[in-house]
Amino acid sequence: MNTKTILASVAITFLFASQNFAQRESSVKLVPSGLEEQVKRFFTDKETQAKELAKEEDQEQMPEIWDFFQAGQNGDWETVTRIYRTLARKAYQYEGSPKDKDKRLETMVWQAVNEAYGAYNECANSEEEYVTLFGRGILGSMPSGSIYFGGTDPGRWLVTVFSKSHTKADPCFVLTQNALADGLYLKYLRVMYGSRIAVPSEGDSKRAFEDYKADAQQRRDDGKLKPGENVKEVDGKVQVSGQVAVMEVNARIARMIFDSNPDRQFFIEESFPLDWMYPHLTPHGLIMKIERIAPRELASEVVRKDREYWTQFTDRTLGKWLAPETPVKAVCEFAVKVFESQEMEEFKGDRKFVRNRSACKMYSKLRSSIGGVYAWRAKNGASTEEKTRLAKEADFVFRQAFALCPYSPEAVFRYANLLAEQGRKDDALLVAETAERIEPGNRSFGNLLRQLEEKE
Repeated sequence: MNTKTILASVAITFLFASQNFAQRESSVKLVPSGLEEQVKRFFTDKETQAKELAKEEDQEQMPEIWDFFQAGQNGDWETVTRIYRTLARKAYQYEGSPKDKDKRLETMVWQAVNEAYGAYNECANSEEEYVTLFGRGILGSMPSGSIYFGGTDPGRWLVTVFSKSHTKADPCFVLTQNALADGLYLKYLRVMYGSRIAVPSEGDSKRAFEDYKADAQQRRDDGKLKPGENVKEVDGKVQVSGQVAVMEVNARIARMIFDSNPDRQFFIEESFPLDWMYPHLTPHGLIMKIERIAPRELASEVVRKDREYWTQFTDRTLGKWLAPETPVKAVCEFAVKVFESQEMEEFKGDRKFVRNRSACKMYSKLRSSIGGVYAWRAKNGASTEEKTRLAKEADFVFRQAFALCPYSPEAVFRYANLLAEQGRKDDALLVAETAERIEPGNRSFGNLLRQLEEKE
């Protein structure tokens, strides 16, 4: 298995582990005081929506759902957490024994429950300042009426809760690319947004799945399956399974939404890379814009503005020391001092930020996603000049992502992969060693180290 394969595998694991947040939290956390009223109002809005959806579905709902919404409106986060964990174990979406699943949760109402808990969970896990910057910063960067794909937990839930009205698409349409292959989620979107934007039908979803199966079979025959793709033939029929397959179907449905809403502007907060988007992506503050017409080159002015935006952020959070000429060794030394040893005497950044794992991870993720666009252009650019220019920019962007969270699997693997491809094995090893030193319990860093050491 080469470095690219490890990177892909870890990215898949990292993405889908983040979706299973119901089992991740072991203790109840409180919502910061400055956000609590906003989260309570969101629970009220979602209860109203849930009741309307229940009438639409005309089927039995679990009575605990209404206790859940009431607890949220009362700010009783212990009860919110307890009920949600009980419901999540019985919901079709999450892992668990089939015998424990409850058909009463195979409803559109469950989507509203999920969104309410996600909003609470993300607000409770991070610093109020960086939660607010995230939600308002993303929403404020998009024109009214835009369509926004939010991939990670914070990318979806925080932007949802900071919207004036999620159900009314005010100020924009907020959905997630991760759940488009879920028929119930797609139905939920049609009911909520279908009168204002084109949302794929059940038939469209089935066509996306069949298209993926045919494509996967051909690539299997050609020996070109992606890491993690499970494709086999049983009784003459092609069967696909696993997380990669789900995201491939999601990608096709996301493309349908993009193509069928030509008058809307599109933006994305990336979770798992969707191949078709890369030629269309440009940096846009915290997130990325999906350009209607794929730009032939990424203009120097776009790159300059992106660098300025994120340099202001790293100066604020980490201190004014990280620059394009800063060597990898210096970044690793900073990471060990601040994140492992917690030596803060000379630290000039924001201690609240570096001490909050959620904030570090979510902003590092944003930056590494943009780095992925530069890395793609470095390989597929229209000219040698663009490839060279953006290879250098990708290096700096991944260095920023790594400095923001040197224990983030995505930041570590993406940067180590880039360094290895550039023939900078010593730097790649240093990045991996630093990550393992800061978070020795993460076995993926040890695996990466071994692969790099074996790589000639």
